[in-house]
Amino acid sequence: MLTVYPLERSRGILRFEDREYPCALGCNDVRSTKREGDGVTPAGIFSLRQVFYRPDRLPPPTSGLPVRALGPNDGWCDDPGHRDYNRFVRLPFEASHEALWREDNLYDVIVIVGHNDDPPHPGLGSAIFIHCATQDFAPTQGCVVLARETLVELLPRLAPDIALHIMEAQG
Repeated sequence: MLTVYPLERSRGILRFEDREYPCALGCNDVRSTKREGDGVTPAGIFSLRQVFYRPDRLPPPTSGLPVRALGPNDGWCDDPGHRDYNRFVRLPFEASHEALWREDNLYDVIVIVGHNDDPPHPGLGSAIFIHCATQDFAPTQGCVVLARETLVELLPRLAPDIALHIMEAQG
């Protein structure tokens, strides 16, 4: 199991196989009561679904999870009123969405976290990923982020039977 321990607002440690890695978390802490747009990282135990990667920036990664190359027209619906809420979508897309093909390097590698997806419930949060951190580990809108090298190093050891346990912030 991958376990995330919040340390202080928007910073934490991800522990896996007796190793620890620094991570950044949501700008508004970690709580079990995640809502769309609240900047909170959801606490709980979640499945890991799939890996997306930018084929123009790195070779296909090895992973026990399904791996898919991203393209410029790939997105993720974050509109709670749309039938494709918290789902992969193709762009252009008529509802609110997040583009997965970004100019920065944050989505060079993405692990899709099984938060609010089976089935999605409107307004309970979307697009919760493990992805690449900024150089200064800036806070996220709810994702768990790691250094790109760390994320690429972890991918071969991830499999569908490995869960992500995000501990709720204390205090």
